[in-house]
Amino acid sequence: MPLARLDISRLRNLTHVRFEPSPQVNIIVGENGSGKTSVLEAIYLLSFGRSFRSHKHKTYIQYEQPECVVFAQVEQGAQHLPVGIKRSRDGAVEVRIQGRAAQSAVELAECLPVQLINPDAFRLLEGSPKIRRQFVDWGVFHFDEQFINGWRGWQKALKQRNSLLRRGKISANLLAAFDQELIRLGEQVNHARKAYVAALTPHFEAVLQQLAPNLHVQLGFFQGWDAQRTLSEAIEHSYQRDIDVGYTNTGPQRADLRVKTPTGDALDTLSRGQQKLVVSALKIAQGQLLIERGRQLVFLIDDLPAELDANHRRKLCRLLESLASQIFITSVGPDSMDFTWSDTTDVRHFSMNEGELSLKRTGEFNE
Repeated sequence: MPLARLDISRLRNLTHVRFEPSPQVNIIVGENGSGKTSVLEAIYLLSFGRSFRSHKHKTYIQYEQPECVVFAQVEQGAQHLPVGIKRSRDGAVEVRIQGRAAQSAVELAECLPVQLINPDAFRLLEGSPKIRRQFVDWGVFHFDEQFINGWRGWQKALKQRNSLLRRGKISANLLAAFDQELIRLGEQVNHARKAYVAALTPHFEAVLQQLAPNLHVQLGFFQGWDAQRTLSEAIEHSYQRDIDVGYTNTGPQRADLRVKTPTGDALDTLSRGQQKLVVSALKIAQGQLLIERGRQLVFLIDDLPAELDANHRRKLCRLLESLASQIFITSVGPDSMDFTWSDTTDVRHFSMNEGELSLKRTGEFNE
């Protein structure tokens, strides 16, 4: 469901930006600090309800303004679905979809799936297991309609159990009563994650083969406890330790996506450029899997040339073009966007200058 129109108000240096992007490829060129990444940030906000640049909402609301607003017309078949989010300086969030108030940010994610590839994408390899769990769970959320309810229930049961453990003295019988629901829902979450990683792996391997044929990387999934034990056995085995430390030590909350080469962890054995190719392959593979299930999504590519040579930039663009998805790419200069798109691809070039976005005519960047 591509964006047919986008309105951004009072977000960073974007006082008011309105434009109609291409349903396929959009290239935004501008100097550092001009506001081009803020356009991607606005689209991301419209999907996730939060920024990818900061967890503090006050940092992206324009200075001395009470709120920022992002509104879009999202193509849904032959119709346009109005979607909007307003984030106030006092922390209030208002989300509206087709004129009605949305119940949660989950509705945004369902309405507008967005995949981001930016310089911070390295965190997927070098960051904590939580970041990789979030990557997996985003995919499972769109892959398995039942996942979100099971995940929410498991999270609630886990918080309740940890609350009991923090109280100190607790009977085994009382804890066991909470453990039944925790184990039932935890097994559901684990099963959904494992099924998703199994489905994702062949796509990842195929994409990486196209980007870097000589790069050999394997995906593995650690479920969060000893694979030789059931979740029930693992929790029972960890009972005394949980009592001692005051929280649950084992379970799906410890899960991790393992990314390895024949000589060790990808983070330790690959160059910075190779890491970006691996992360890009993971993100594109996620997109492929979603598209196979009849969904459309938006790709946000911030600072495409960074860490990649011209050959790999062309390969990445070729893969993105083949997905038949809406793509937004930012770049500091037109000389680094050296990929020739297909004649049938609708490519629109925009220039960003001090918060002002303008559509450029064909060939104008080369003048």
